[in-house]
Amino acid sequence: MDFADTVRAWQTDGFVILPGFLSTDELASAVRELELLFPSAEGFHDGTDPRRERFLGDEFAGIDTFPFASTEISLLAVHDRILALARALLGDDDIHLYGAESWAKYTGACDYDQELHRDYLNHTILVPSTTPGCQQVEMFVFLNDVPEELGPPHLVSRTRTADLPAVPNWLPRVDRAGAGRFVDCDGRADLYEAEVSGAGPAGTVIAFDPGTFHRGTGLTAPRGARYSMQVCFRPAAVQWGQRVGWAVRSWTPEWVDLVGRASPRQLRALGFPPPGHRYWTPETLAGMALRYPTLDLVPWRAADAGEGDT
Repeated sequence: MDFADTVRAWQTDGFVILPGFLSTDELASAVRELELLFPSAEGFHDGTDPRRERFLGDEFAGIDTFPFASTEISLLAVHDRILALARALLGDDDIHLYGAESWAKYTGACDYDQELHRDYLNHTILVPSTTPGCQQVEMFVFLNDVPEELGPPHLVSRTRTADLPAVPNWLPRVDRAGAGRFVDCDGRADLYEAEVSGAGPAGTVIAFDPGTFHRGTGLTAPRGARYSMQVCFRPAAVQWGQRVGWAVRSWTPEWVDLVGRASPRQLRALGFPPPGHRYWTPETLAGMALRYPTLDLVPWRAADAGEGDT
């Protein structure tokens, strides 16, 4: 896959929008299992799904965290094309998934319209960098069509914001005095006028830097529902890029199911050492066979025979 133009756009603007990056076929198995996580549009709006109340009044209540009840959706977070895109944007073959969420939004559930902001405050203990090898990338992945009426994210090019300091982090549209040091007191209506909409069909991927100003927008489509994922990657060496540690969830059935179906390359993105790494010894292989009974350890056992990471 040639990502040269994509990388240039991401480096220039701080984001790139890739309509239909994942095909309908590539999404199909994950989409079929969405109701394991969320109500359908009908179930929510007709009030027939008992989970409906969870989504009311809080824009973040629709988030489920990785690994998901659906193994197919978990596997989508480390889909081969997603990993290839992350490697290209970060310029590194050894990348780690440091955050993954699925998100459902429903028209009328709450106000999803946000102010322009950057995500770095809960994605790194430092501040964003544009230095090669020191960057992180977030991606929104649409699981259904997201026209403007279903609240796509809006983003502002880095060419308009590169001179803005690391603090404040939120930029209101109008003046707001006394909001705290992370919120700009001066309105920035000009940046809202410069927004680019991320609207696109199912399978669209929006890749952006945690230092890119963006915001969620409101849902207006009658009986609307929007399903998406957010996946976040960093080079393995970028230890300051943090959101969650997978070990705390690695004893769950969902994690064990995911490990049993993921490829060595997908597991490497979750922090597993690749085949041939010194970690893999008869001792650790025996232990892994007990911890993950459905994990095929052949690639790791065969590494000494010359078989590589797949």
